Amino acid sequence: MTHISKKEALNYHEMGRKGKIEVVPTKPYATQRDLSLAYTPGVAQPCLEIHKNPDDVYRYTTKGNLVAVISNGTAVLGLGDIGAAAGKPVMEGKGLLFKIFADIDVFDIEIDEHNVEKIIATIKAISPTFGGINLEDIKAPECFEIEQRLIKELDIPVMHDDQHGTAIISAAGLLNALELANKKIEDVVLVVNGAGAAAVSCVRLYIRLGLNPKNVIMVDSKGVINEARTDLNDIKKEFITSRKVNTLEEALNGSDVFIGLSVADVLSTDMLLSMSANPIVFAMANPNPEIAYDIAKATREDIILATGRSDYANQINNVLGFPFIFRGALDVRASAINEEMKVAATLALAQLAKEPVPEEVNLAYQTSNLVYGPDYFIPKPLDPRLITTIAPAVARAAMESGVAKQPIENWEAYTEELNRRLGIGSPIIRQLKSKAKKAPKRVVFSEADHYKMLKAAEIVISEKIATPILLGNKERIQKIIQDKELELNGIEIIDPESLEETGRREAFAKLLFEKRIRKGMSYLSALDRMNQRAYFAPMLVETGYADAMVSGIKKSYPEALRPALEVIGKRPTHHLVSGMYIMNTPKGTVFFADTTVNLNPSVESLVEITLQTVEAVQSLQIQPRVALLSYSNFGSIKADIPRKVAEAVRILHRDHPNLVIDGEMQANFALNNEILKENFPFSKLVDGPANILIFPYLTAGNIAYKLVQELGTTDAIGPILNGMNKPVHILHLDASVAEIVNMVTYAVIDAQNHS
Repeated sequence: MTHISKKEALNYHEMGRKGKIEVVPTKPYATQRDLSLAYTPGVAQPCLEIHKNPDDVYRYTTKGNLVAVISNGTAVLGLGDIGAAAGKPVMEGKGLLFKIFADIDVFDIEIDEHNVEKIIATIKAISPTFGGINLEDIKAPECFEIEQRLIKELDIPVMHDDQHGTAIISAAGLLNALELANKKIEDVVLVVNGAGAAAVSCVRLYIRLGLNPKNVIMVDSKGVINEARTDLNDIKKEFITSRKVNTLEEALNGSDVFIGLSVADVLSTDMLLSMSANPIVFAMANPNPEIAYDIAKATREDIILATGRSDYANQINNVLGFPFIFRGALDVRASAINEEMKVAATLALAQLAKEPVPEEVNLAYQTSNLVYGPDYFIPKPLDPRLITTIAPAVARAAMESGVAKQPIENWEAYTEELNRRLGIGSPIIRQLKSKAKKAPKRVVFSEADHYKMLKAAEIVISEKIATPILLGNKERIQKIIQDKELELNGIEIIDPESLEETGRREAFAKLLFEKRIRKGMSYLSALDRMNQRAYFAPMLVETGYADAMVSGIKKSYPEALRPALEVIGKRPTHHLVSGMYIMNTPKGTVFFADTTVNLNPSVESLVEITLQTVEAVQSLQIQPRVALLSYSNFGSIKADIPRKVAEAVRILHRDHPNLVIDGEMQANFALNNEILKENFPFSKLVDGPANILIFPYLTAGNIAYKLVQELGTTDAIGPILNGMNKPVHILHLDASVAEIVNMVTYAVIDAQNHS
């Protein structure tokens, strides 16, 4: 586990603004008028509307996105009953997690009270403020009564996360662990060490998922909860076993599953050895598990193991659940978080672990490739798909079970909203993928002996975007696939240098020779080039064997582009090809051109670059609004570059009067139609900002897209080649897996348009 010193932990909470969360205004407040709207007299209007219609509180206030994290500090994780004030840092931390993982606002409320009735009365009294209530670190058995009473007496979601969060995450892990162990939940014997709130809720959920109650053995600090015990409260009596066992050691003999929610080192190696084949052990005590991870692994090679720690595989972490469960519940204004919603979250989480893992998750956890199996059967907390997997599942379950007051009608729009909340959304990328999936194409991966290319191939197959064709040495590619455990069984691999490709090499060489016969290329030279993937790949596209290709991850851009131009070339109607980037900015999608090909385009070239970019944007069903950029505005500076750009605009206005195009203009005027309207009201762009920016020369375009990408929260798709006779797209050196996937997606759409 990562070592954190006392000094470091205290400094983190003390330095700068104290604590971990703050309230941030969401409306303008700079002027006296703003303040009058925010408070008196303007605030009276929403007050009166809510008085007439109480549901309007969701319309005019933060209630619908506000959760109370409430504790009395009687069962703080790992610390016990330390009191309400001492538990406040934990509750603030919970608020931080709600915000960063699900964009839910939180007020943490610490109640200095032990009396159950007073706690319930206090929470009920303040409940009108909130859209949901997360109970936290309240000791058993009081927590059961508090939660159940509040669920019955309030009409907003209430959940005690210590109980249900652990239950949901561990249940998802258990379902997958049983699958890996080839065991059925209805048949296994399950031993639970611990009888607190989490243990009780875990077993109840497991039973709902199919566990036989007769096969449950629960153990508390005094031994097995069996028929001989006379010291049991009503909750524990629910789990009395008829089996003739009294100790944990006796209970574990021949058992299939151990669930630890107790104390460190209680599970000995002898106990572990006494369990059945492929034992499932969830040692969730924190910070030290019921058996040390390394010892457990060394004792049983067939063990399927999870802990509560982040430094080992398969962490049972509540953050995988509560932010997204409340997100789904809030978004349909659920009146409760019921059993159906908990099961839905469990099943969604279990299924997510079986899907190919995004590369950003591999990078975050410094691993090469997480693959479903004994060392990965629970998703990682930093997986960006959690919000779009669990929240919709919970929302659907709320609707189907009748507790949703505001059902979701457009699920695609809801998914976009969830991504947008975390700043990871990109509607254009989702639109591209949706379009690509309608008619997947065969795409050549010309540098397939690179892990990133193979990982991207796995993802596009999983998402049904394309059918990859891998180029390279078969043995090398297959070894990477095997070493990284990539799911690429049956994928087509072509080695251009292999003996079996002799006939195709010769045919391709003949075709290339015919294309270049008047450009200094001999047949032998053409035949030699066909040993190179940079030539073989575009020839597969040129001859119709494949629909598109991507390359360039290991070559400079000119090196990768030149063979494609020689083999495929530009469209007969075009005089050039140009490079375009799709920039996904917080303010929307903007297309940059030319960013990669033409060094210092002439007036005629600027016109053609503009028209190529317009055509590409229109093919995405986006209405183009074009600004040709310079360092001047509409002739304000008399110099060569502004004159060149202005002349290109003049030609475009003359020949394409229906297109919304203007310039020459500075970038800020192109993107801010307010200042454009104020200063240049005659411009064709005054009704809205440009979404295509045409740069006067390559240096400007290349620098601009790289600056925007590095300094902002901007994703980039590109460089996209416009003007090629068939779909060819060249990656930049060391493109990420996500960038490769995006480029393949665009290549498929390009192929759809060509066909």
